[in-house]
Amino acid sequence: MPRDTHSDTAKRHDPRHDELRRLEEGLDSLQAVPETPRGAFRRTLDGVVPPILLLIALVTAWQVYILVAKPRPDLIPGPFDVFEALVSAWSNDRLQLAVVTSLERGGLGFLIAVAIGTPIGLLLAECRPIRRAVGPLLSGLQVLPSVAWVPAAIIWFGLTDATVYFVVLMGAVPSIANGLVSGVDQIPPQLRRVGTVLGASRVEMATLVVLPAALPGYFSGLKQGWAFAWRSLMAAEIIAMGGTIGFGLGSMLQQSRELADLSGVLATILVILFVGILVELVVFAPTERRLLRRRGLMAAGLR
Repeated sequence: MPRDTHSDTAKRHDPRHDELRRLEEGLDSLQAVPETPRGAFRRTLDGVVPPILLLIALVTAWQVYILVAKPRPDLIPGPFDVFEALVSAWSNDRLQLAVVTSLERGGLGFLIAVAIGTPIGLLLAECRPIRRAVGPLLSGLQVLPSVAWVPAAIIWFGLTDATVYFVVLMGAVPSIANGLVSGVDQIPPQLRRVGTVLGASRVEMATLVVLPAALPGYFSGLKQGWAFAWRSLMAAEIIAMGGTIGFGLGSMLQQSRELADLSGVLATILVILFVGILVELVVFAPTERRLLRRRGLMAAGLR
């Protein structure tokens, strides 16, 4: 046991690890663009006001159309009808339950997909024979609609949450892995040569040089992976209902359709859209800005 501890300590203080980390930090500092400080209120204002103004304009145009054209309410409900459907779903706690259930499933499924897709992508990027064999299959899985997996998943796992998670993984893992492969392909060859000169092993080259340098492309794959995970989740929840599967936004959408409640259908669609936009604005957009600023890839006016 003391021997293992001594080995771990020696590895942490290996000069090659320090050199590789200093190399990456130095390249980031060299590329970084000086940032013009902006207050938190100004950044929030710039990010929130334009979408709100667009939303107000769209709702206004929608209401004007309802007042002028006077369409049948059961075919084209107005904004107030949709708002009433939202209030009704909120008052009986259906909306809260659906949002929490879907977010839990989507978040957990996405994290599992990251844990699976990242090593697969790194393996494909670093091992050319495996990439030539598996790459086309992974690309095919990426373009395959996730809803196609739902019937098979129901047969394999029944009406359980495992069906939903399986569909989410099949939608998100290929995008994450391919995003990492694309990011690795964009790494300048000089970085690998420097890592080799510093004596990096194959594992150290992949984890300390290649993966940090591929972060911009990898992050794009993560964003696309989340989008596929959220879409796959909705498809699975719409089709796979009953059993031990909980009540999510997809289930809520399907129930409104069965009741021919178009206001409820549109209200649920808006909630699904809002959750997707919120995750993008709160999680991915700030992280991407910090990453691009650190890499010197973002213009000053876009910060």
